[in-house]
Amino acid sequence: MMSDIYDSACDSLGLLESPCLTKVELRLTCKGISDRDALSKPDPCIVLNMQSHGQWMEVDRTEVMRSCVNPSYSKVFTLDFYFEEVQRLRFELYDINNSNFNGLKDADFLGAVECTLGQIISHRKLSKALLRPGGNVGKTIITITAEELTGNDDYIELSFSARKLDDKDFFSKSDPFLEIYRLNEDATLQLVYRTETVMNNLNPVWKTFKVSLNSLCNGDHERKLQCTVWDWDSNGKHDYIGEFEATFQEMRGAIEGRQIIKMHSFLDYIMGGCQIQFTVAIDFTASNGDPRNSCSLHYIHPYRPNEYLKALVAVGEICQDYDSDKMFPAFGFGARIPPDYKVSHDFAVNFNEENPECAGIQGVVEAYQACLPKLQLYGPTNIAPIIHKVANSASQEVHTKEAMQYFILLILTDGVITDMADTREAIVQASHLPMSVIIVGVGNADFGDMQMLDGDDGILRSPRGEPVLRDIVQFVPFRNFKHASPAALAKSVLAEVPNQVVDYYNSRGIKPKVASQYHTSRTFGP
Repeated sequence: MMSDIYDSACDSLGLLESPCLTKVELRLTCKGISDRDALSKPDPCIVLNMQSHGQWMEVDRTEVMRSCVNPSYSKVFTLDFYFEEVQRLRFELYDINNSNFNGLKDADFLGAVECTLGQIISHRKLSKALLRPGGNVGKTIITITAEELTGNDDYIELSFSARKLDDKDFFSKSDPFLEIYRLNEDATLQLVYRTETVMNNLNPVWKTFKVSLNSLCNGDHERKLQCTVWDWDSNGKHDYIGEFEATFQEMRGAIEGRQIIKMHSFLDYIMGGCQIQFTVAIDFTASNGDPRNSCSLHYIHPYRPNEYLKALVAVGEICQDYDSDKMFPAFGFGARIPPDYKVSHDFAVNFNEENPECAGIQGVVEAYQACLPKLQLYGPTNIAPIIHKVANSASQEVHTKEAMQYFILLILTDGVITDMADTREAIVQASHLPMSVIIVGVGNADFGDMQMLDGDDGILRSPRGEPVLRDIVQFVPFRNFKHASPAALAKSVLAEVPNQVVDYYNSRGIKPKVASQYHTSRTFGP
């Protein structure tokens, strides 16, 4: 009887890798290190620094490669990766003149390379020319290769059923449930999982469940597991039906030739070449105030950015590392625009409807500042049109079988949405697409209705009652971060994006590209 349960469990067992791995390994090589000493070749090493609160802090060092102009270092740098943060790195190259590797005072500084961890990951292999002391670009090329560090955070999916269980009840059939225990080193049993009870059934099929491999067997595939079936009783005195023992390895062995389910991670997709397409939408309704007035939310101060610019730069600086061409569409809504000054809710901020893209985040900033004197701020605050515009682009990806582009729409707005019903409908439809929506509320308006769009307090539904397929909206009021660093705002609004990317592609069974086939080393200036 219990062997029947074991066989059924093995039939449905699959291995799932955790989608939330956050460590990466960096490997370094150099080419063309110049000889500073005519009598000997350099003895180079690389020191890795990371920026923290504006200061460079040493993280780690490679070994010293003696008499080498083209070193390949065996030392691997392991870093935690956070998509929602700009992690600035500085690789300093030194020629070590003596055996005192710990101290760099006597070493010759040959130059440095600066970049972000996001840039390395998005290209997988990043090559940059060394910036020499004095600011000149040298001939030395440092190449940094990133790999995701997979650890023992795998999950397994189990499904148990049984046939012809013993009947323990007089007037009805048994009400069976299953418990899984792992055998600890001290011979004690630890409960790992308990199924639901299937009432009045001698041939139960319990619901499929997921459990981490660490929880199940502490990563030891040969650890004994004990599976026990009980007949549930309302008084808590459950009747024992039977049990069996098996290792996880034995369960896996029973599914040779069957499909292994893999849950790909965010880094799998990014390193496989998936691009983040970042779009900005800015609120130009009259409630922002006249931009010429210093009290206006759109006022351009000569020395400090307004809230719109702060939010734009904080979020955009992170997203730009995952977009290869660094061209960002920027739209406005709620204004009368030239030449006929009709109200528009999805106009190009650069007034080029054929090509609304701006060169880099700085290009978006410049287009925003240049358009303000040409607009008539008006209203109402309708955001459904801009969601539809980006969703239209994202819908082109639905028909592809590869993870090519994922769209992030940043909406900066100062007021209560006036087309809430249409916005709910647009978000529900967009939840089927490779797309996320970030809304930052600027100013001191009541943003209560925005919380409903976020979906954290309940499932968002369209006016017709259709629920979102997945949560794609993140809303934060800027006032919560008014006295915090821009990084804090970015971290809050972008923290959910990696899981949203993974949820979309995994739900559609779309695998990441094989990184080695789609990535070539790209050389950048300093």
